[in-house]
Amino acid sequence: MNNKFCVSIINSHKNPDTATVGFVVAGAALGSEKETTIFLSTDAVWIAVKGEAEKINIGEPFKPLKELLDSFIENGGKILACTPCLKTRGITEDMLIDGVTPAGGAILVELLAEGTPCITY
Repeated sequence: MNNKFCVSIINSHKNPDTATVGFVVAGAALGSEKETTIFLSTDAVWIAVKGEAEKINIGEPFKPLKELLDSFIENGGKILACTPCLKTRGITEDMLIDGVTPAGGAILVELLAEGTPCITY
């Protein structure tokens, strides 16, 4: 059985609810001992930029996105940010927080081809 789990997040400032819930689910997957990857694409790549996650807080009962992000990374979660999506927005690698890796869609395809379940927010 595949012990991996993937959460694809496509929103940040445009829909902070789904960005936050995506990180909550990814944290739950880590807590369930799944090797968890978050793939940020389209608007969600802003989450990977220094100072941007701090701007997202949808309120109780959810923790601020920055706390969820930091916890995910500290607990061994992997975060990938879509390289073309970064380029389209003028985001360079030096603007990214530690723990985020630029990656193309081929990595996501590889995960899915291995049978990794993936949910999108």
